[in-house]
Amino acid sequence: MRQPNTCEFYYMTTFLTLTLLSIGVLCAWGQTKPNVKLIEEAKKEGEVVFYAGMSPAEANVMQAKFQAKYPFLQLKLNRIGGNRMAAKVFTEARAGQNLVDLIQTSEFDLYTFQKNGILAYYISPEDRFYPREYKEQGYWTAYQLSLIVVGYNTKMVAPQNLPKTYDDLLNPAWKGKIMLDPTKSEWFAGMLEIMGREKGLRYMKDLSKQDIVLRQGNALRAQLVSAGEAVFDINIPTHTVDQLKKSGAPIDWLALGPVPARMSTIGIAAKAPHPHAARLLLDFWLSREGQRLVDSFNRVVTRSDLAEEQSAAIKGLRIVPVNPALGEELQGYEKLLRDIFVSK
Repeated sequence: MRQPNTCEFYYMTTFLTLTLLSIGVLCAWGQTKPNVKLIEEAKKEGEVVFYAGMSPAEANVMQAKFQAKYPFLQLKLNRIGGNRMAAKVFTEARAGQNLVDLIQTSEFDLYTFQKNGILAYYISPEDRFYPREYKEQGYWTAYQLSLIVVGYNTKMVAPQNLPKTYDDLLNPAWKGKIMLDPTKSEWFAGMLEIMGREKGLRYMKDLSKQDIVLRQGNALRAQLVSAGEAVFDINIPTHTVDQLKKSGAPIDWLALGPVPARMSTIGIAAKAPHPHAARLLLDFWLSREGQRLVDSFNRVVTRSDLAEEQSAAIKGLRIVPVNPALGEELQGYEKLLRDIFVSK
C-alpha cells in the first residue's frame, strides 16, 4: 500500500484537526461555561430575592432545581400575580426600598419598568440564543410565549368543516357557537396589530353579531368547550387546551392566521441588593437547562437552539408577539373590547 507523501500527510492531518475542532464546537453548542468569578461573588451575597408571577407548581420546580445547582444560595421566592406586580415594584421604588433582585412578569410590566429606570443592564452569556423580537437586549428577555389560538370541541365539528381563516368564523353556521373571554385586552390589541386597526375593528364588530358566549378564565373555558357549551373558544392559550387534551377531553386547537403571543419576561432590578446572585439566577433561567424545565411545563420556549424540540404544531405557526408598548394603552383596548362584545 502506497504511503502518503509529506504534502499529502500535511493535508490529511490538517483536515483531521479541523474535523475534530468542528465536532468540539458542535458538542459545545448550547452549552455555556460557568462564570467562576460570578459564582464566587454570588456566594458572598448568599441569597437572591425573586418576584415571580408564574404558577406555584412551576415556580417551586424552578426554585428546587436552581438551589440544587447552587446550594450556597438561598432563593427567596415571592409570588405576585396579576396587576399586583407593577403596583408592588413601583411602590417599593418610590419608597427607596431596594428589596428585589430579579423580576419575572408580563412583557408590559417589564417594558414599563425599563422605561422608568427600574431595570439593570446586563447581557447574559445566554443572550445569543434569543431572537431579537423576544427581548429588549440587556434589559429583559421573553423566555416563554403564550400563544392565543382557537380551541374547538373535536366531537362537534368534523375536520373538513373546521374554519381555515379568521373570516370563516363569521359564517352564520357558527352563530351562537363561539366563546371568548371579554377581559383579554392583550389578545384584542394583538389582533388589531395583525389585521390593522381599522380592518380589525370592523372584524370585531362583525364577530360580535355572532351571538358570542362570554366567559372568563382559561381553564374554565377549556372545560366548557370540552363539555359542548360552545364549539369554539377564539382567544385561548395553546397550553390550556393541550393540558386538557392530554387527559382525553374532546378538545384541540388551530391557528386561523398569524397568532398573537403574550410574552413571559424576566429582568434584573436596577438596584438589586444581590446583583451577582441575580445574574446567576437569570443565566440559569435562560440556559438550555432552565429552558428545558420551562418546556417540561408544556410551555412554548423562545430559546433558538430548542426550536426543533417544540411540537410540530407550533413550528408551522406565524407567531406575532404583542407589542410591549401597548401595555400603556391596555385600558383603552379593554374598553373597546367591552364596548363591542359586552355593551352592544
